[in-house]
Amino acid sequence: MPKIELISFKLCPFVQRSVITLKQKNIDFDITYIDLQSPPDWFLEISPLGKVPVLKAENEIIFESAVINEYVDETTPPSLHPQSAIEKAKHRAWIEFGSALMMDLFAFFTAETEDVLKQQHTALSGKLQYLENVVTEGGYFNGQHMSLIDTAYAPLFMRMDLLNQWLDFDLYEQTPKIKAWAANLASLPAVQQSVVPEFPQMFENMLRNRQSYILKDK
Repeated sequence: MPKIELISFKLCPFVQRSVITLKQKNIDFDITYIDLQSPPDWFLEISPLGKVPVLKAENEIIFESAVINEYVDETTPPSLHPQSAIEKAKHRAWIEFGSALMMDLFAFFTAETEDVLKQQHTALSGKLQYLENVVTEGGYFNGQHMSLIDTAYAPLFMRMDLLNQWLDFDLYEQTPKIKAWAANLASLPAVQQSVVPEFPQMFENMLRNRQSYILKDK
């Protein structure tokens, strides 16, 4: 497979999904970081939605993290997707569920008041509890084998882990299976190496810039 290039923003969880997939499959790739607040013209010319990630591969442009991950998976065996059509469809559905969870988490950590924070925590907790009911106990979503679901959820859990240091409650309190799943993913080199070294500080700075209630008086 020819060397590919991933266009990224350092804080984007959806780019991180693709970075994890590429690293887990030991694929050699280049990564180019841009500032989404002031994107370069060349990026806007190749990104139909003006979002990252964008992948340059085979002289073509691919966008959307789930599509990028499936392309990467299909072109570099062994696959991180189930073989049967029904199981593959179920995985795709849970990946989409993870995207909705990510947006709930974003609304939670950018809440500027205690009331909004509580409301968003309720919404987040409801989805996490739903997920808890389908997660296995083998370290990955499906037991002992990593899949694209795992690469999709690891960025969510990384942010939850960072948030837990500032909260007076545990975001995983009611979901022990998810907590174990998150801990296992956090131990993987592909996940640990999927963000820049300054990511924790950048994440905190972003919360402060957005006047997150979570960091009030901290």
